[in-house]
Amino acid sequence: MPPVNIPHSEALDRLVAGNARYVSGELKHPNLAVAHRNSLADGQSPFAIVLCCSDSRVVPELIFDQGLGDLFVIRVAGNIIDEAVVGSIEYAVGHLGVNLVMVLGHQSCGAVGAAVAGDPTDDCIDELIAAIAPAVERVRDAPGDLLDNAVRSNVHHAIERLIGRSTVVAPRAADGVCKVQPAYYKLADGSVSLLPEA
Repeated sequence: MPPVNIPHSEALDRLVAGNARYVSGELKHPNLAVAHRNSLADGQSPFAIVLCCSDSRVVPELIFDQGLGDLFVIRVAGNIIDEAVVGSIEYAVGHLGVNLVMVLGHQSCGAVGAAVAGDPTDDCIDELIAAIAPAVERVRDAPGDLLDNAVRSNVHHAIERLIGRSTVVAPRAADGVCKVQPAYYKLADGSVSLLPEA
């Protein structure tokens, strides 16, 4: 039984409020004091998990105006799901009791762009491209901008893979205790939009 953490609705409200502060430039920079840092030496209790891209412009602690110990962040190019990512999320849900998982795609994602282009590299980047390719194919013929559509599709693809592979997250999501929230970060203005669930 995981420890008690705040409900996913409250966690999501905190992220939304923090992003509003970031967009407006009225940041609080919470939980950065030395005393708070020292208090975390004996353990952590983050209120949300954020899976996002490794892109240097996408830093969850900044764009949600959070501090040390607030977020359990997993960053990997293209916010893909693999065994290590699933295990990391399962740890936070199962052992830390986190009830909100946000999968955050972003505008102009280079990893998704590479999957859209589909050019092999003969490097390990090909593994990223292969992981994202199904999401691209879903929207290849859809109206609108292919890259932007693919970024959003890739968020939903990652969520499907997480739910399909995790025996920890799936039952908690099914019973409503844990929420897996798709989201999109706009580089141009710093805003995070909550995407509809697929």
